[in-house]
Amino acid sequence: MTTALIADDEPHLAQYLKAQLAQAWPELQIVKTAAHGIEAAEAIAELEPDVAFLDIQMPGLTGLEVAQGIEGETRVVFVTAYDQYAVDAFEARAVDYLLKPLKADRLARCVERLRAEPATAAGGDDALAETLRRLQPATPSARLRYIRAAQGELTHQVPVDDVLFFHADDKYTIVQTATAEHLIRTPIFELAGQLDPDRFWQVHRSTIINLDHLAGTRRDEQSRLFVRMRGPATTPRELPVSRAYVHLFKAM
Repeated sequence: MTTALIADDEPHLAQYLKAQLAQAWPELQIVKTAAHGIEAAEAIAELEPDVAFLDIQMPGLTGLEVAQGIEGETRVVFVTAYDQYAVDAFEARAVDYLLKPLKADRLARCVERLRAEPATAAGGDDALAETLRRLQPATPSARLRYIRAAQGELTHQVPVDDVLFFHADDKYTIVQTATAEHLIRTPIFELAGQLDPDRFWQVHRSTIINLDHLAGTRRDEQSRLFVRMRGPATTPRELPVSRAYVHLFKAM
């Protein structure tokens, strides 16, 4: 039996897609309906569905970021309100796309394509990862220099130079320095567009590291790559690198 996940932060749209899929593909089993990007990423890693129908605009992580972090053979179908010119940019890389509002005949063609195409490991496709990166919001000219993190009545002004890494955690993003951990509500994908790409690398769907604090890399017995960050013993120093980003370290 083919399994699928639906991720959309608008519940009525997720339920509508689920109902339409029940008609177009009765034997398809929906194993999870996720309300935001982080929930979708965690569910894909745990359940390894055959197909993930991902909305692009979601809180926490976008559908693009979720797709970049897929490690297994889950195939991706984007569900998007993007104009046709943007959709054309990744049509050849994702298995398919569905434009909102959904149309029954278009969904039927998508189902035919999914049934016909063999499973491929989306997370290991460098071309897909590059295409998805090009669809990220344009990088502004002014780089972020400070992070404002509220803690009770106190607001911390954290220099980005001091940040070891950013890590998405449910509704918050963890800002980790060598001496403290702060929580902010800015999602990872927004931070990525404001940070200097020569110094801050996204290494996982939920993690951005500061290369100035990179101590080295390590591979485990399964050849999975990890980065080691400088910091005191109380700071998490080893972070996993998703396969979509392993190529960044080939020259190191």
